[in-house]
Amino acid sequence: MKRTTFNAIGGWQPLLFCVGMYVVALFFSIFVCSSIFYAFNARSAAKAAEKTALISTAKPQLASMNP
Repeated sequence: MKRTTFNAIGGWQPLLFCVGMYVVALFFSIFVCSSIFYAFNARSAAKAAEKTALISTAKPQLASMNP
């Protein structure tokens, strides 16, 4: 009987490990950077929404229909 071994994949192991670690680090860096970005921009977006809410409630507009 002939045994099959995976000796060829042993040479690729360091490369595959580095590629895998790069992908994981890239995923976490995107997650962390986007979290920080949205944490800082949430305040300015909330202020803009508050200003538009104040403007829209300050002047009530009445609808009229002409028969």
